[in-house]
Amino acid sequence: MADAIVLITTEANMVSAAAKKIVEIAGVKDVYSVAGDVDLVAVVSAGDFNDLSTIIPDGIAKVEGVASTQTLMAFRTYSKEDDQAAFDLGGD
Repeated sequence: MADAIVLITTEANMVSAAAKKIVEIAGVKDVYSVAGDVDLVAVVSAGDFNDLSTIIPDGIAKVEGVASTQTLMAFRTYSKEDDQAAFDLGGD
């Protein structure tokens, strides 16, 4: 499994339209509208790192209104749900 966080800058009047198109791309789990230096943050999950090249530069970056992207590759995931699930194993 390969996960990435994609920081997306859009044209000023295209934030909502771009977000709606990006969230429809296979492998994009969520898209957040955010305040700060970027307009959108997308959470991407793929079968392997090679699939990310299809989802991000060939998908997200080509959506109308997207001006630029910056990708943060995830090496390890830390989650409260995962920790709780580990404690729940065999708890009966």
